[in-house]
Parts: sequence; C-alpha cells; structure tokens
Amino acid sequence: MTYKPIDITAVGILMLEHRQIERVIEVMKTELEITNKEARAKPEFIDIAIDFIRTYADKSHHGKEEQIFFRDLYKKNIAKKHKDYIDLLVAEHKQGRETVGQLEATKEKYLKGDSGALNEIKECMKWLIDFYPQHIEKEDKHFFALYREYLNEEEQDKMLAECLEFDSTGIREKYKDIIARLKKVK
Repeated sequence: MTYKPIDITAVGILMLEHRQIERVIEVMKTELEITNKEARAKPEFIDIAIDFIRTYADKSHHGKEEQIFFRDLYKKNIAKKHKDYIDLLVAEHKQGRETVGQLEATKEKYLKGDSGALNEIKECMKWLIDFYPQHIEKEDKHFFALYREYLNEEEQDKMLAECLEFDSTGIREKYKDIIARLKKVK
C-alpha cells in the first residue's frame, strides 16, 4: 500500500489547534448551562479552563500566530487592510487575555463568598464562549489564506519549522489530557 504524504503547513497546524480550542469552548458552553441551572460555579473546572486558555490557546497558539505568522507577514509589504486585520486579531488576543484574568480574579472572589461573583463568572465564560468561535472564523476563513499570497514556499517551510520548534516542550500532549479532564469535571 502506498501512502500519500500529508501536506503539513504552519497554517494547517494553527487550524488544527483551532479545532482543539473549539472542543474546549463546547465543554465550557455545557458547563455554563450547568452553572446557570445549579446556580453554582465549579472552581476546579474554572482552573482547568483558565490553564487551557492561558497556556494552549494563548501562550502556544496565539504565541505562534503573533511571534511567527504575524511577524513574518509584517516583514512583507502587505496591504494596509491586511496589516489592520492583523492588528485587530492581536487586539482580540489581548481582550481574551484580559477576560481570562478577570475570570480568575472573579473565581477567587467567588471562593471568598462574594455574592455577585457567580454572575461575573458566568459573564466571563459567556464572553469567551462567544468570542472564540467568531475569532477563529476570522482567522480560518478570512485571514490565513494570506500566507500563500505573501510568503513563498521556502518562507512557508521556515515558518512550519518554527511552529514545530515552538511546541517542542510537549504542550500538545499535555493539553490532549486536559481536554479529556475538562469533559469529566461535571
């Protein structure tokens, strides 16, 4: 049997990571429904979700986008509308970081008995649940195609090597387990 090699690109890796983030967002959506129904938050779930978003979605995934993909495109003579789009995506990454920080602070208030913290937790979770699918769609459908327009094959290969090196610490394996744990924390 002859196997055809898989065409792996840096953008392909980023899109696969989007699918993992979407899985966690679906779990968060289910958890938010439970939180609304039971009128209580699960701090353990929130801690795992925060860790996943901070480390996998932001540090690793957004890190590759900002430190490799966007960096390489900024070096090119890209159209102003494309530069503005990169700036928008980076601003959205920052909003996500701020919301995760707010979720963590609110969880601490909840643990101390703050009566308004549950609603704040739900608002943060809802924001993240709404944010990620829209943000991912912008990147998948409207932005990632640009790399072929601006980067030649050699530059794309270099970007792929950097993306693979970026995650050489085993982050994918760790978060495969985290995703499974999130599904069980109910």
